Amino acid sequence: MASSSLLVAVVVLLLGAAVQAENPYRYFTWNITYGTRSPLGVPQQVILINGEFPGPNINSTTNDNIVVNVFNELDEPFLLTWSGIQQRKNSWMDGMPGTNCPIPPGGNFTYHFQVKDQIGSYFYFPSTAMHKAAGAFGGLRVNSRLYIPVPFDDPADDFTVLIGDWYTRSHGVGNSLLLFNASVLFFPKLFLFLNYIEQNQAIRKVLDSGRSLAKPDGVLINGKSGKSENESAVFDVEAGKTYRYRICNVGIKTSLNFRVQGHQMKLVEIEGSHTVQNIYDSLDIHLGQCYSVLITADQAPGDYHIVASTRFTKYQLSATGLIRYSNSSKPATQVLPPPPAGVSWSVNQFRSFRWNLTASAARPNPQGSYHYGQINITRTIKIVNSKEKDAQGKLRYAINGVSHVQATTPLKLAEYFGVAEKVYDDSIIVDDPSAKSNSSSALRVETAVLNGIFRDFVEIVFENHEKSLQSWHLDGYSFFAVG
Repeated sequence: MASSSLLVAVVVLLLGAAVQAENPYRYFTWNITYGTRSPLGVPQQVILINGEFPGPNINSTTNDNIVVNVFNELDEPFLLTWSGIQQRKNSWMDGMPGTNCPIPPGGNFTYHFQVKDQIGSYFYFPSTAMHKAAGAFGGLRVNSRLYIPVPFDDPADDFTVLIGDWYTRSHGVGNSLLLFNASVLFFPKLFLFLNYIEQNQAIRKVLDSGRSLAKPDGVLINGKSGKSENESAVFDVEAGKTYRYRICNVGIKTSLNFRVQGHQMKLVEIEGSHTVQNIYDSLDIHLGQCYSVLITADQAPGDYHIVASTRFTKYQLSATGLIRYSNSSKPATQVLPPPPAGVSWSVNQFRSFRWNLTASAARPNPQGSYHYGQINITRTIKIVNSKEKDAQGKLRYAINGVSHVQATTPLKLAEYFGVAEKVYDDSIIVDDPSAKSNSSSALRVETAVLNGIFRDFVEIVFENHEKSLQSWHLDGYSFFAVG
């Protein structure tokens, strides 16, 4: 009896140790450098991570600890943010100017965060100085733990697809870049023409001068335009197998439509939520959004184009990639699937997205077991974006009549050291700008902070009176679109 009791005690002790074991760690060391690439055929300066453009994928599992040691070898401060990672109860590693100091040139900083109680498809990107327009973005996926049921069979492979608009101009405010392109034309006489291509309107310089950002120069899929086979993102598949594609719009200003020649897509997840598995011929993916689809290689073996093209614009730009069947000998046809038209098509598609109430997400309990509709709304915030000129005639963008300027002290540090009132005023932005007299007539240029209370259940109403589509990125939260 004594030996069996000892055995039971040891088993219980071991089980307790297993339960208390710390979650796995995943370590990364990244060197941030400049490099020269020609994603649209024009040599330009881009930002590389360990020599890669786009940057490397982070492949993790729910509750993993992510440790990324970043060495900034650029000539200006650099900062990374992890879009969609909730940073539970702790925003110190969020990587936005309000929470972190940028990494100085020649310096390094180690991000340490946990993907706590999350699954899904996300991406990371640089959050200051328009660095995002030069690269340094990459995929970030959080897989379900093995004992959590997933509402579809394991795919044969899992691909990250980063789509986005792209500018050939530099991201910064540097000197003009003058390129000479010599071309020879044969007529009765030999003529030599020199084409001068001047890239003197750097993106940041344009915005800082108070002008609007011009249209992009093209679209990329995983850093490639698809203008030739060597410039195409290629995804290798085998006939009869099903593959998962995590598609994220990592661009600067443009919504994109994604479609695949001859294949349909089954939508299974949007940014950490499993969806009702509807079938789509194409998907509108707006800035910052990540959709996860299953595509079955059910066509005759060959090459098939994937297409990402601009939406809601007067111009049409697109990029192509390839789905390539094993032993493929048939090139992709150049007749591309047409894009959808109109805003109403996109709105109706969005309305078709539904939460899968019976599927589990990061935990075993089904998503539908959280009855959010039964929680009383604590607060309603109306967010109205606007575009107007300040007293100096400079074009500025505002939220509820306040155009943000970055404080010299990160807001989180100011709060931590008890000097917040010297750095920002969290009463500047009101919950309902329509109730405040003259709120739209006088633009205020301030450090804009909207205060919140822990465990409040907030309803947010967005109003966009501009002619362009707006995408909102709110770090650290999950949202449910209800109207």
